[in-house]
Amino acid sequence: MSMPPATVTPAPTPGPEAWVRSLEVEGELAQVLRLEPRRGVDVWCEKGALISYTPGVQWELSLMGGAGKALGRMASGEDFGMLKVRATTDEDEVLIGANLPGKLATWELERGPITATRGAFVAGIGRVDVAVTVARSAGAALFGGGGLFMQRISGKGLVVLHGYGDFVVRELRHGEILRVSTGNLAAFSHTVSYSIVGVGGCRRTLFGGEGMFMTEMKGPGFVLLQTLKRAKAPSARGFNPLSFLPI
Repeated sequence: MSMPPATVTPAPTPGPEAWVRSLEVEGELAQVLRLEPRRGVDVWCEKGALISYTPGVQWELSLMGGAGKALGRMASGEDFGMLKVRATTDEDEVLIGANLPGKLATWELERGPITATRGAFVAGIGRVDVAVTVARSAGAALFGGGGLFMQRISGKGLVVLHGYGDFVVRELRHGEILRVSTGNLAAFSHTVSYSIVGVGGCRRTLFGGEGMFMTEMKGPGFVLLQTLKRAKAPSARGFNPLSFLPI
């Protein structure tokens, strides 16, 4: 008598309810995220992103991933340390925001890692890892608008992203190409490739208002655009030792 082949049932992937009891984006001009994290779940926030919290919430300045990753984050234009926030009861509430005009969006890491351009990452909820990634080509680093260094967020949980103006979400099919004006790229999923192309033509280059290059995104995957260009001002979150570079 033959035995049926053994099967392995994959473990269910935790949804948002595994990390938070509730979350809601509020506001119009400068949106905030009101969330009720589950007890013991870590919420990693950028410095200055913690607006208010109930008495049961504990927080501390911490180095996610140790000093090496913290130095990499500093090189990408973000702060050396992050706020590690944790609820100690089942009734705690936290309000976080970017302290800048614009919209907030959440990304479930169940859909895969996401790469955020400078200033787009606000918080990570759950078992989240934030690492610095380098642009895949020198041209993309210097002229693509995302900078030499970007942040790759992976793990399990939720990511909170900020964009100037409004968000526009594009889902690219395999091989589909989208060209984005410099500064309007907020984030993209890990399956999307990133490069630059020239705008072509002297008149378009000199008088078109878009500079010499456009950022080219190639699917498959998601691209998150911001309708206002992110200002290349000195970081309000901390000192950037590479601020003199064209990133």
